[in-house]
Amino acid sequence: MTQIFVGENEGIESALRRFKREVSKAGIFQDMKKHRHFETPEQKRKRKEVARHRQRKRSSHRS
Repeated sequence: MTQIFVGENEGIESALRRFKREVSKAGIFQDMKKHRHFETPEQKRKRKEVARHRQRKRSSHRS
């Protein structure tokens, strides 16, 4: 769980910006998007296959 502590003289905009940064670092938005809709086992398999293909493609360009 992400949380921040607002300083005594800190504005709400600054605290909100820090909170958004922490949430982004923790990967919460990505996780929310991933679990937003039900994914069938076939869809999950295809998504992982595409991710593997992308990763292989990236690693072959580095060599």
